[in-house]
Amino acid sequence: MSVIRLLVLGAVRQHGRTHGYQVRNDLEFWGAHEWSNAKPGSIYHALKQMAKEGLLRAHDTAPSPAGGPPRTEYELTPEGDAAYLDLLRAALRAHDERIDVLTGAVGFIVDLPRAEAIALLRERVAALEGWSAEVHAHWTPQSTPAEWGHIGEVMRLWLHNAASDAAWTRGLIERLEGGAYVMAGEGERTVEVLPEGMANPFG
Repeated sequence: MSVIRLLVLGAVRQHGRTHGYQVRNDLEFWGAHEWSNAKPGSIYHALKQMAKEGLLRAHDTAPSPAGGPPRTEYELTPEGDAAYLDLLRAALRAHDERIDVLTGAVGFIVDLPRAEAIALLRERVAALEGWSAEVHAHWTPQSTPAEWGHIGEVMRLWLHNAASDAAWTRGLIERLEGGAYVMAGEGERTVEVLPEGMANPFG
């Protein structure tokens, strides 16, 4: 899955209509340039490419009264909105995507209704448990670990990471069930990435 498409579509969507510099600023404010491939060049390329694909609608703006150059502003088309939500849902339920994909999805999880987000996360837990059971049954050293040598540590690492991932996901499910966060359809929420007054750690 392309995390840059998820991030860019999500950033544009939260503003309704915005320009590339704002998208870049949002993602840098979030630190996405540190944990994903959301670098300036890839952000602007993704905006232009998705406009060509019909996922974004581009609007040329007038030059700034202060003398700055005109900027192209973008908004999601209906196709872009559907593509974004499909990417978000797939990233939340998948157990085998890279951590940057999950990180991006969790950052935008509030764009889904609460019940749907919980259901997707439960799918994720089930997938992690199923994968762990398969590894444990067929790949993990049992009675003769010496025959596996240090390679057995690979399987133990897989199982440890899956168990940790599942535990974190269950915790998020509990928090959502307890009413945490303002989810889609539950009222207005800020478009700020960090709480008011908190310094940008990547600034």
